[in-house]
Amino acid sequence: MSGDELFLGSEVGNTAYQEAMQRAVEAVLDSFATHENPYSGRSPATIADQFEEPIIPENGMGLDTAIDEVADNVLRHSVITSNSRCAAHLQCPPMIPGLAAEAMLTATNQSLDSFDQAPAATILEQRVIDALSELFEFPDSADGVFTSGGTQSNFQALLLARDRYCHREFSRDVQATGLPSAADSFRILCSENTHFTGKQAAHHLGLGEDALVTISTDHEGRMNLDALDATLADLEAREGEPFALLGTAGTTDFGSIDPLNGLADRASDHDLWFHVDASYGGALALTDDHDALLDGIEQADSIAVDFHKLFYQPISCGAFLLHDGDDFEWMARNVNYLNPEEHDETGVPNLVSKSVQTTRRFDALKPYVAFRALGREGMATLVNETLELADGAASLLDSANDFELLGEPTLNTVVFRYRPHEGMSDGTVSRLNATVRRRLLHDGRAVVARTKIEGVTSLKFTLLNPTATLDDVAAMLETIRECGTGVVSERGVLV
Repeated sequence: MSGDELFLGSEVGNTAYQEAMQRAVEAVLDSFATHENPYSGRSPATIADQFEEPIIPENGMGLDTAIDEVADNVLRHSVITSNSRCAAHLQCPPMIPGLAAEAMLTATNQSLDSFDQAPAATILEQRVIDALSELFEFPDSADGVFTSGGTQSNFQALLLARDRYCHREFSRDVQATGLPSAADSFRILCSENTHFTGKQAAHHLGLGEDALVTISTDHEGRMNLDALDATLADLEAREGEPFALLGTAGTTDFGSIDPLNGLADRASDHDLWFHVDASYGGALALTDDHDALLDGIEQADSIAVDFHKLFYQPISCGAFLLHDGDDFEWMARNVNYLNPEEHDETGVPNLVSKSVQTTRRFDALKPYVAFRALGREGMATLVNETLELADGAASLLDSANDFELLGEPTLNTVVFRYRPHEGMSDGTVSRLNATVRRRLLHDGRAVVARTKIEGVTSLKFTLLNPTATLDDVAAMLETIRECGTGVVSERGVLV
């Protein structure tokens, strides 16, 4: 391919772009979107065998051939998130408005680290952040930045919380001089069901995973406030130094939402940074029927929200929101070639000082296009439909003699076990459910998740697909039943 054919701008390049995008669309439709099963069933070794030829050949094969190769070797063996029997993880089917936005943002290739690299994108991201702050009832002083997702947002929250605490308690500028010697006693409070990225962030921040103090949960998987009070009292007696409290609005397994109002009260009483990981459940704020589950989130110092879950946007797309935008000062910096100080003085927008990334995609375009296309009501309908589906799935499981429902859903995850015989031991049930889940993936009929509840391997539906129906759920349960019956018959009495 000539240089003119490789880049936008010339008539030849523009035509080549249009043809390439059309061929890519056809590849997605033919080799991915129209398959009956959610996965081809190929093993890791079989997939690896397809890529034995040199990744960087001496001479190129041409774009058409490269796209066709991707269609055969990649798209055909990808998990089809829009398939109604793909129900394992918080991996949503991306909506078409988001796919259109993805095409536009990749073609324009704006980088959000300086205004002169992304003029309209910079302004629009800030407008979307303002709208999100309003959605979560943050004040006018709020601010935020787009992130790659909950992992980055949770890390950034603890980074700011740590540095603010060091400044207030030790007059320490961590950005300049590092952590004080007392950092060994710093503690972060969270529930035992908090996402693993809390520990990961503590490690990356130099505090160590032992800095996390986990609080027991109630029968609904929410942080127990009495246990939190007891832990705070114990830390005070032992001269521990808690500086942050992490709440969760949507745990990975049960979708549980911590008592956010109660957590906010404790954070205020003990001068803790209160962060809410709403990566999963944040989309409830769009709804009229379920938004009350987030009561108290407006009191948080910071919020993590993901758009590649219940907002149905392509990966990756998240946001980090700050109740008080001035708290970005704990990580701000000026670089002469990107955001010199005179830019701040003249009002040139400066997003790089709010992010732990430098080069950063224009991901804000995806929710913007979705919001403009569907409106709040349209987006809320999608969320409501999946919550109703989860309730229906729970009813099906509860009424079946060979399944155990392990809890009523709060959001749209449903955790259960296949136990065909009442007297089957937990150890046998663990092995049976693990085998069933593995076989379903290997034959491609269904993609379901596994987890452990009280030490017993269990199955999980994550019902993020608004086009899935209760009949689809019933069909998945029947598939699990057929597979499980086959395993038991094949192995006899499992021990």
